Amino acid sequence: MTLAAHDVTLALGGRPVLRGVACTLDRGWTAIVGPNGAGKSTLLRVLAGLKRPDAGAVTLDGEDLARLTPQARGRRIAWLAQQGEAGGDLSGRETVHLGRLPHLGLFGAPGPADEAVVDAALAATESAGWQHRRLHELSGGERQRLLLARALATEAPVLLLDEPTTHLDPPHQVALARLFRRLAATHTLVTVLHDLPLALLADRVLLLDAGRVLAHAGHDDPALHAAIVTLFQGAVRIRREGARATVVPALED
Repeated sequence: MTLAAHDVTLALGGRPVLRGVACTLDRGWTAIVGPNGAGKSTLLRVLAGLKRPDAGAVTLDGEDLARLTPQARGRRIAWLAQQGEAGGDLSGRETVHLGRLPHLGLFGAPGPADEAVVDAALAATESAGWQHRRLHELSGGERQRLLLARALATEAPVLLLDEPTTHLDPPHQVALARLFRRLAATHTLVTVLHDLPLALLADRVLLLDAGRVLAHAGHDDPALHAAIVTLFQGAVRIRREGARATVVPALED
């Protein structure tokens, strides 16, 4: 599916947060990066239909997102908040089952097909080992992986994930990046990331600053790399290592 923002403008508390944002997000993995306060999380919420813009529109395969019912939107777009929350008394598996609500409704009983989807989501996020434990018994990283599994359990073709690597140690960040590469073949996957090296593993990078799109290009685009270095005031450098670019801190004077 194609998710697109058309000249989206939004102010919060009288302060402009998004300023004429226009972008088209197709199948594959897009990473949204930028400094603190750039409007990254707000843009993701607007793309998810959770916040309406003051001007402009968001479309999903050409259809105005504002015209979709919450249930229809939930079947097509899965959302993971930066600080995802779920009831601490729920078990891990019960939490992942919440991802089936757009299909079952509040009172529908899950069947074998739903259980299979939940099993697959737990396996994909390597969180099946604690599916029967309560959320309050788990570490932040374990909870984060279950919340990601909940998003996957929606079977939505569009996945919008805000800082999905929060609380994860390096091995599980790498595992998540590999999962994203697999999902990119069949999904429109959009992640907000602070980790620039991880962001450059995406197919495309959208660079945001002060609510404006500075660049939106393939991960290996030289102009994108130059824009990243400039935006972060030369604190990082980008160099080629084989087929991929990598970010390194600029430690030299």
